[in-house]
Amino acid sequence: MILFIKLLLAHLLGDFIWQPNSWVADKETKKHKSIYLYFHILLHGILAAILVWEIAFIPYAILIAISHGIIDLIKLNFQQNKTKRTWFIADQIAHILVLIAIVLLYQNKTINFIWFDNQFWILITGFLFITKPTSIFIKTIISIWSPESQDSNQDNSLANAGNYIGILERLFVFCFILTGHFEAIGFLLAAKSIFRFGDLKEAKDRKLTEYVLIGTLISFGVAITVGLIVQALLLQLL
Repeated sequence: MILFIKLLLAHLLGDFIWQPNSWVADKETKKHKSIYLYFHILLHGILAAILVWEIAFIPYAILIAISHGIIDLIKLNFQQNKTKRTWFIADQIAHILVLIAIVLLYQNKTINFIWFDNQFWILITGFLFITKPTSIFIKTIISIWSPESQDSNQDNSLANAGNYIGILERLFVFCFILTGHFEAIGFLLAAKSIFRFGDLKEAKDRKLTEYVLIGTLISFGVAITVGLIVQALLLQLL
């Protein structure tokens, strides 16, 4: 575990702390012709070797540097302005997976798929259910009450912001239940109510207020129900 933490620290230093914006801009413009791309690759190899500080790890540090360069080149050549966020996430996931593979390879270990036991499948199912599936479920239920004023205010809101807020709040509730912090759910609900109160008061639309309230209560209700079900199933496995 400590080896992975050291490599993760090296990655954070090389990719974020010690990589100037000028390097990033030059790489995006010149791609494989950018001298800063190779400085960046070299930096990752040096950081990994220094932080691990073992002679036997030097070939693995070189492997980290080379794989980092390949991943970055793929991102630089395929990303566009509209897809930068997607490629950034994919790029970081790929780097982390490489670090995990290097740790397993260096420590002469193999991935044990027994890690994915019954508890894992219960957790991942509950986690995924309260994201997009629940959003669609809630949207379908409350669509019959959709207020007219909602459409007129749409331009003043970030695209899909309500959907993402709902997913995040359900994930928070889910985690609070599994960790036994039920009081935090009340705090979260109160905080959302405070932020929403101003908008609803200005709108002076009772239908909109009721619409938002129904959606919020259903969202919290589903998250709490799923959290309790998952918690009960996990307890049965102990």
